Amino acid sequence: MNDQHDNPDPLLATGLAALRGELAAMDAPRCVEKELLQAFARQFPKKQPWYRKLSPPQWGTAGALASLCGVAVLLALAPHQAITIGPPLIGVDDGAAFIALESLERIEREPYTRVVEAELPQSALAPLGMPLDPQTAGETVRAEMLVAQDGHPLAVRLSAVN
Repeated sequence: MNDQHDNPDPLLATGLAALRGELAAMDAPRCVEKELLQAFARQFPKKQPWYRKLSPPQWGTAGALASLCGVAVLLALAPHQAITIGPPLIGVDDGAAFIALESLERIEREPYTRVVEAELPQSALAPLGMPLDPQTAGETVRAEMLVAQDGHPLAVRLSAVN
């Protein structure tokens, strides 16, 4: 790599050295240097980092939105449990519904139960919340009853209306 600038002409080198010495003693006036630096800054502005482009109110809004999203995610991922107020009155057995006459705890505690078919007057179903038509109150309804070992009825399932 032989470059002509590596080995300058000795006569040229002495002239450049003298010029450098004279220019080193000279200073530009303060206002000129200041104006040049300002013009340079206007022409080539510094790039701001991305986080300085947002104002404090914008940062506050972004923080509030991030907090709301965080709460929404936590609520969506939290395990949910059903809240029950007391035992349900109806249990499903093979697709047909039993209406509990006793508490479900009592029914579960009973060691020996059996299902007995019976015919009940429709008026006996009114205390269970079944609608009662006064014209047909004397008719009977075929039902299956879940009975405890001592013969006490625990639950009833309607089979058919006669």
